[in-house]
Amino acid sequence: MTDYETGRSPESVSGWAVGGVFFAGIMMILIGMFEAIAGLAAIIENEFFVVSQNYTFEVDATAWGWIHLILGIVVAAAGCYLFTGRTWARVVGITLAILAATANFFFIPYYPFWSLLIIALSVWVIWSLTRPLERA
Repeated sequence: MTDYETGRSPESVSGWAVGGVFFAGIMMILIGMFEAIAGLAAIIENEFFVVSQNYTFEVDATAWGWIHLILGIVVAAAGCYLFTGRTWARVVGITLAILAATANFFFIPYYPFWSLLIIALSVWVIWSLTRPLERA
């Protein structure tokens, strides 16, 4: 008996890989919620995030708020699509995790601990989604 989508038998799919994709989906939903909350905080209260002087990549906090809000919604939606088991959802998930990590790298001067947490979670999502589905 083979799986209709992948053409593989259910015995050839690693339980660890399926668990990794499930983990990545949950983490992407969580990252998306974190991003949206940070975005809303920056949009609602412009002075909430304060950056030190002479920061090379200085962007208005409201602009960062919109970037984080939109990115958060898209990342959370992609996390939901990971539960469909489609390959394209994994590729989109990896791409969005890279974007989330990059956006938070530039956001470090505004909120360092939060940004580093999101970067670490994004790296973990990328690692989980790059695991092969086949058993060794």
